[in-house]
Amino acid sequence: MFTDAAMTGKYRITAVNSINWARLMAQVVYYFAAALQLGAPQRKVAFSVPTGNFGDVFAGYVAARMGLPIERLIVATNVNDILHRALSSGDYSAGSVTPTDAPSMDIQVSSNFERLLFDVGGRNGSAMAEQMREFEASKTMQLSNSQREGAAASFTSARATPEDMTRAMAYAADRYGEIIDPHTAIGLHAARAAQIDAETPIVTLATAHPAKFPDAVKRATGTVPELPARVGDLFEREERYDSLPGTYDAVSEYVAQRATQSS
Repeated sequence: MFTDAAMTGKYRITAVNSINWARLMAQVVYYFAAALQLGAPQRKVAFSVPTGNFGDVFAGYVAARMGLPIERLIVATNVNDILHRALSSGDYSAGSVTPTDAPSMDIQVSSNFERLLFDVGGRNGSAMAEQMREFEASKTMQLSNSQREGAAASFTSARATPEDMTRAMAYAADRYGEIIDPHTAIGLHAARAAQIDAETPIVTLATAHPAKFPDAVKRATGTVPELPARVGDLFEREERYDSLPGTYDAVSEYVAQRATQSS
């Protein structure tokens, strides 16, 4: 829909996921907040970030570009590991999606990764656009040397299997009494495996509430996580939704009937 000039020229539509720059700006804040509590700017801090669409960890990169002394940004992926492959070997090739207990990471194209490649690859918009057109056509892409070297200056990555994820949830519960969700567990797994100086603190970002994934959490910890108090009655509330055919015309017409027209 965003590539449909008839829609974007007439209606004010935007994404509300991590493609939206306003969301990234808000996420930048907690990198500063965490680092300052741990001794920045006199002390560098590393961050391990569960990553699917590359938005949250890109916010960390923006914080670093703004001057925050970040030692390393660790990109933590599950078995849908296109980002791990891209950062470790330069292979940004999309495959089939493997469903897991960390569904926000079950994707093969990370929208915000293009932003990083643009920035570390020389900020050449025309070249970046052509590179992405080729990727969209073939679903395969090799990062250039400048892109790989530029990314390596800030990022490392790690891949977690379902077993790694389960062990990390169990570790957090047994060792610290913390119940965490599958995505956060993947970040914790990557943090524990990171080869970073022991004097450098590593912050693992918690990206979802464990109550969203009760079955996975119970299997790993034996505990059924409770809903936060503010939504404790969630399953008693009225559910409202509309059902649409899975076609572009049906969805775009639905949006057009509700969107605000551009002035």
